[in-house]
Amino acid sequence: MSGQQTIGVFCSSSDAVDRLYMDVATQLGMLLAQREWTLVYGGGGIGLMGALARSVHAHGGKVVGVIPESMTHKPVVYEKANELIVTKTMRQRKAIMDDRSDAFVVLPGGFGTLEELFEVIAHRQLRYHDKSVVIVNSAGFYDPLITLFDHIIEHQFAKARHRKSYEVVADPASAVSCLSE
Repeated sequence: MSGQQTIGVFCSSSDAVDRLYMDVATQLGMLLAQREWTLVYGGGGIGLMGALARSVHAHGGKVVGVIPESMTHKPVVYEKANELIVTKTMRQRKAIMDDRSDAFVVLPGGFGTLEELFEVIAHRQLRYHDKSVVIVNSAGFYDPLITLFDHIIEHQFAKARHRKSYEVVADPASAVSCLSE
């Protein structure tokens, strides 16, 4: 991937998580901005989402937030986004993020993040898109999930070739490197 790109990022909106994960989001934001890649994400101003968006802006990058109207209240929404798209539903939000993204990066997160990850992997597996999906496994956060993916393949609920539907990396620098290839 070269030139100006738009990277969809899925991550937590919780402020209660370990500072390590906030730092990971901040680092990714800096790296995206340095490459002049636009961030498209869930539009949040809190948690990893907020750290990511603020970092992109702090380093001169562009932020596109996509958020359902039910979440547009302060402090949830990141009002400083260069472009803020307000949708009626979460499904519309995800469709816009999918359409606007050239690739996806998944940072640590909860059930919403997992749901978004599963959808982009399943859509790639079904050939609805051929966009890169990179899971940032900071501090081994996603180790149990990767073990589950292997278990699913071992028991033939998915084919071994579907491991190619996603990449797992240890940190934001590796994610950006993976997307730069």
